[in-house]
Amino acid sequence: LIVFSLCLGLTCLSGFFHMKNKNYSISKSHEELLIPPMPCHAKTNVMFLKTHKTASSTVLNILFRFAERYNLTVALPADQLFHLGYPRTFLAHFVEGFEATGQNFNIMCNHLRFNPLEVKRVMAANTFYFSILRNPIPLLESSYIYYKNNVPAFRSSKNVNDFLASPTKYYHPADYRESIYARNIMWFDFGYDNNAEDDTKYTQAVLEEIEQNFHLILIADYFDESMILLKHALCWDLDDVIYFKLNSRSQDTVQTLTPENEEQVKVWCSLDWKLYLHFNQSFWRRIEETIGLKVLEKEVDHLRTRQKELMETCLSEQEAVRKDHIRNKALLPFQSGAANILGYNLKQDLDNRTLRTCQKMVMPELQYTSYLYTVQHPHKKRKELGLPLPWTSLQE
Repeated sequence: LIVFSLCLGLTCLSGFFHMKNKNYSISKSHEELLIPPMPCHAKTNVMFLKTHKTASSTVLNILFRFAERYNLTVALPADQLFHLGYPRTFLAHFVEGFEATGQNFNIMCNHLRFNPLEVKRVMAANTFYFSILRNPIPLLESSYIYYKNNVPAFRSSKNVNDFLASPTKYYHPADYRESIYARNIMWFDFGYDNNAEDDTKYTQAVLEEIEQNFHLILIADYFDESMILLKHALCWDLDDVIYFKLNSRSQDTVQTLTPENEEQVKVWCSLDWKLYLHFNQSFWRRIEETIGLKVLEKEVDHLRTRQKELMETCLSEQEAVRKDHIRNKALLPFQSGAANILGYNLKQDLDNRTLRTCQKMVMPELQYTSYLYTVQHPHKKRKELGLPLPWTSLQE
């Protein structure tokens, strides 16, 4: 599967290996050589469509930290919700304070089902829109484990291979809310019918519409490369896209699909498969056109080096640990289905400033959403988590 994914990612590069010379040619005039490249300005109005089981919780953490660093406002879910009305199609009033604030939000990144006209009511005209996709084969296996207890089709089947052997035996489109995770979940998140017939004209129209609505689509299977591409597209610094992997699960809960069932996913989730193939190609094309593979490789190395430095600074184990090994329950991620969602232990002798930086790096999605909600809406009732927060105000 890994070899297949790499081949898939690189197929569209076959014609790109005659690398364009990024340097000025000898024929450039003296005046042209003296013109410095135009400086770019960091984009601060950003909408991220958070898709399911695609490393999107890690991206959300990056965006939340960026929002805090530059004192930006986040379009957060109203009242006690942690998502923006999902799985209902998004409406502007799902955002806390929309009636009073209008378009004065900088960042939007909690789960929602995309609805461009309503999102535009919340976000500024110059907002940068991006999302992330993942290979539907590991995506479906991940969804199966994570939503095992919630989805009737998953609950009534023995394991993921049993489900894929005859999905229609278990899956009923009428179980609308519960069943979305079992088929074409990415297609659904983008606002389309996950049970639609895979008609070429229809799928092509949807792909074109997504290209019009989004400036960039990242690929979770190449997460570090995605972060470098995002950094360039947003004109951010390397430290703005540094991350610790969040909401991942322990390896012992991963089920291996049979080769037949891997092929079955492509048929069963054919809309997601087409979505992934299309934007996987445009992802690598975008890298070639804007950064180039050599620069990409160098910057990915820098990102990984910086990440390793931060892990050595922050973490007592240098890696994620199982839920029962997390010492500080305020940093325990939400547990779902048959997955064992990993978290982190911070070193105990950190100075206050370093501790605060490290806490934000490992902060699970629900805790961070709750914290930002308290900061932005201090007069509203705090979102109930059933867990302590590492801090509840800017002073702490």
